[in-house]
Amino acid sequence: MLRRILDRHPGSSLGHILFYDSQGFLARVVFATLYRMRSWGVPHVPARGPVLLVANHQSNLDPPALGSCQLFRRHTDFIAKVGLFRSKLLGRYLEALNSVPIRPGEPDTAAIKESLRRLEMGRAVMVFAEGSRTTDGQTQPFKRGIAVLLKRARCPVVPVAIEGSFDAWPRGRALPKLFGQRLYCEFAPAIQAEDLLADGPDAALDRLARQIELMRMRLRQRLRSSTHGRWPRPSLADAPNPAIIPPEQWESMRSEKTPGRPRRMTLAEATILMRETLLHRRTGPPDSGTQPAS
Repeated sequence: MLRRILDRHPGSSLGHILFYDSQGFLARVVFATLYRMRSWGVPHVPARGPVLLVANHQSNLDPPALGSCQLFRRHTDFIAKVGLFRSKLLGRYLEALNSVPIRPGEPDTAAIKESLRRLEMGRAVMVFAEGSRTTDGQTQPFKRGIAVLLKRARCPVVPVAIEGSFDAWPRGRALPKLFGQRLYCEFAPAIQAEDLLADGPDAALDRLARQIELMRMRLRQRLRSSTHGRWPRPSLADAPNPAIIPPEQWESMRSEKTPGRPRRMTLAEATILMRETLLHRRTGPPDSGTQPAS
């Protein structure tokens, strides 16, 4: 039992693990209560061993929301902007929640080395590859500095998408909306490093961006379906970022034919079928015009 708990975050003390679990449990309760958060594909994240999780970034709700999805399963280390560590109190709290500071817009060698060290310990490290929060809900092009981490990590990579957190806490708003919002998350199957990097780290980054943006669009459709079209409100996020998925490619994807549902029988057709069935039961099968053999 103790071994299983310690395996949630290799190299950490029992006290550190229990503190993270307590904060994760609190976050889970808050997100389930206020935002009806749902997640798909969590078992796709390997239970043990190094794994890099690459996600889109919609708001400050993303780290606690995505981290709580794996509650009591395994812990996640996050790469966070170095500006969040300027406050000593907040910085210590973020460090207790396994955060790694990095400078946005450039490959921070120290942060990459620290991330690689944690991966070598068998941990799960999550990066928000856009480098900063989206300004319109669409996934922004990924920062090329993440390609350096992909190339050097050489471990399984799990694409992750979150949708709804931008509408709940858009950039520029002081506090999040607490009511009438929903959050959906999805974890895709892990991609092995050899497969992902077959065409080079830049191509790997572009592949991840496309996949995560498509996952986000699928989550947005699920949100609309579950709320009968009431949520989320129409915005630029209803279409993928054209810098990631060109409009003509998106239209081609949308126009692809999918197997439809069987056509429902009309009332008139059902009435005729019922009459024929009743007549058949009363009179027997229709006469074929042949005589039985003597």
